[in-house]
Amino acid sequence: MRSSSFRAHYDGEQIRLDDPCELEPGTRLTVTIVAPDDDEEREGWHALALHSLAAAYGDDEPEYPASLIKEPNPEYEER
Repeated sequence: MRSSSFRAHYDGEQIRLDDPCELEPGTRLTVTIVAPDDDEEREGWHALALHSLAAAYGDDEPEYPASLIKEPNPEYEER
């Protein structure tokens, strides 16, 4: 059997798969614990990203015309 990922949860006694899946006895599993979201940590990363973007793009950045694009992305929706 090839590797597959399934969502699961711990009900206080057992780990339970969220969707049905047939497993044979002795099937090897890897369990990954997903920590709950940490809003304080997320806000820190968000602030760092904003600071880094501000450092990369100043107020005096030139506007580049579309004519400089060598190969346009057909999936891009111009705003």
